[in-house]
Amino acid sequence: MDTPPTDDRRTTTAPATDDRFSVPLRGVAVDPETRCAHWDSAVDVVALRFGCCETYYPCDACHDAATDHEAEPWPRDRFDEAAVLCGACGATLTAREYLDGDSEGQSPSGNRAPPDDGEAQRAAGSRERPDDDACPRCDAAFNPGCRAHQDRYFEV
Repeated sequence: MDTPPTDDRRTTTAPATDDRFSVPLRGVAVDPETRCAHWDSAVDVVALRFGCCETYYPCDACHDAATDHEAEPWPRDRFDEAAVLCGACGATLTAREYLDGDSEGQSPSGNRAPPDDGEAQRAAGSRERPDDDACPRCDAAFNPGCRAHQDRYFEV
């Protein structure tokens, strides 16, 4: 594990949910920022809502361990609904916000700034490159490796 061990981790399985979060959330050894037994680095601070059960999980392995049904990704026709929880600040994001920002030049983190002014962007709390992954509310870094398996979480 990359984060220091603590005694504030909980395992929650269906039908129960973890009452530390404002959304229905389950998983294996979940910490207060949504890191789990499977993904536990400093940037593993998201939980994703699954279409099959309307519940958030830190990862698909948590879903499989905590339920008795097959995982279904969040449906494309619901990308404008809350589907991602930032474990750092507790904000909920739509799938669209999380995946690709909007059509007006937002980065995946939701921040707008000129691409050639990296120092000013960092000072303002936004990411330097559009391929940086971060919460648009608090700028907490998200794991960029999640893009490699987004099809597990979102209908693409």
